[in-house]
Amino acid sequence: MKLSTKGRYAVMAMVDLATHSDGKPIALADVAHRQEISLSYLEQLFGRLRKGGLVKSVRGPGGGYLLAREISDTRVSDIILAVNEPIKATRCKSGSADGCIGSGKGRCLTHDLWEELGNQIYLYLSSVSLADVVNRRVLGSSGMLFRHEQQQRSQTPHAAE
Repeated sequence: MKLSTKGRYAVMAMVDLATHSDGKPIALADVAHRQEISLSYLEQLFGRLRKGGLVKSVRGPGGGYLLAREISDTRVSDIILAVNEPIKATRCKSGSADGCIGSGKGRCLTHDLWEELGNQIYLYLSSVSLADVVNRRVLGSSGMLFRHEQQQRSQTPHAAE
């Protein structure tokens, strides 16, 4: 499964907004510059995020976007789904009568495996809030591995000494 730039950029932009807002609207041009994302692409994404009730727009001088909810109430899955990014790992279309194989042959032998993977990804992304990302609480086991490696390096004597 591959998450497209649409979902990744929407999450990046929402984290940027949460990090830099301080209760004041943020111009999309600033987000685009900090995150190195095309402004026109961000405008499209924020139109969808606004329709999804995740951001509010403020017009006029000093205008921009604000989060519509508390960061602890916004799930990463909400962001991804708001920009119409499907969270699935199967190759067939949902509700397709043809299934994965096409030509009316039904589902592939591994359909249930990939469908469950998509469900697990959705469950994980639903368990992570914007606050978790902003406060760097999503390292999990990969974070423990990183901290262990850092600790090992700091305890190993340097060869030049």
